[in-house]
Amino acid sequence: MSGGLKIEQDGQVTILTLDRPEAMNALDYPTYMALEDAVRGADARAIVITGAGDRAFCSGDDVKQILSKGAPSTPEMAERAKKTGGLTPAADALLGTDIPVIAAVNGFALGWGAELAIMADIRVFSEKARFGEIFVTRGLTCDAPGFGRLVQLVGREHACELLFTGDIIDAARSKEIGLTSRVVPPEDLMTTALDLARRIAANPPLAVQAIKKGLRETVDPPWREVGKMAITEIRRLMQTDDAKESAAAFLEKRNPVFTGK
Repeated sequence: MSGGLKIEQDGQVTILTLDRPEAMNALDYPTYMALEDAVRGADARAIVITGAGDRAFCSGDDVKQILSKGAPSTPEMAERAKKTGGLTPAADALLGTDIPVIAAVNGFALGWGAELAIMADIRVFSEKARFGEIFVTRGLTCDAPGFGRLVQLVGREHACELLFTGDIIDAARSKEIGLTSRVVPPEDLMTTALDLARRIAANPPLAVQAIKKGLRETVDPPWREVGKMAITEIRRLMQTDDAKESAAAFLEKRNPVFTGK
C-alpha cells in the first residue's frame, strides 16, 4: 500500500482501493499523489477504483488536513501541478489515460470523491452509494470534472441542480438521472465491476485504447484549460470567510452561517 492507496492486480485488471476508512477514504496529499502515480504507472487493460469498508467510496478532501488549513500545497504537489497547468494531477492522470476506468462506488462519493466517480468511464453503484457534488456547501466550486463531465452524464439541468444545491442523492436517483446504469446489492459490487473489467480486458487492447482516445478527442473539453480555471477559482474562494466558516463548522459539528464574504 502507498499513501492511503492499496494496489492489487487481478490478471490484466488493476484494482485501486482508497484505504483510509477511518476518514471515510478522504483524500490527503499522499493519497492524491499515490492515486496519480498508480494510474500513470498502471500496466493493465482495465482499472477498477473503489473504497475500503462499507461506508464510503471517497468523501472528498480531508477537511482536517486540507480544507481547514486553506489547502496549503506541499512542494511536491506544487511541482506536479505546474506540469499539468493547474489541473489536479490525479485528475490529469485519470482523464488522460487510455486505460478504461471503472468506479465501484460502495458508499458516499462526495466532493472530489464525486469527481473521482465521474472521471471513470463506467460506474457501478452499490445500493448503499450516495453521490454529492458538495463543493458549494464548502464555499467552493467543483473541480474540472464537475464542469466538463457531469453535464455529459446527466444533462445540464440535473448537473446544475447537483452543483448549485450540493444535494446528496442515493443510488436509485443516480440511476434515474443517468449517473450510473448499474445499481447492485453491496455484496455484488466488486463481482459486477470486476466481471465488466475482465470483459473489457479480454478485448484487443489497442482497439480499446483507440476507442477511448477517440472519445476523449471528440467529446471531452481541453481538461488542462478547464483545470486552470477551476483551481484559480478554488484558491480564490478558499480565502473567503464563507469557505473558512464551512470548514470550521464541519469540525465543530454545527451549522455554518454564511455571510457572502
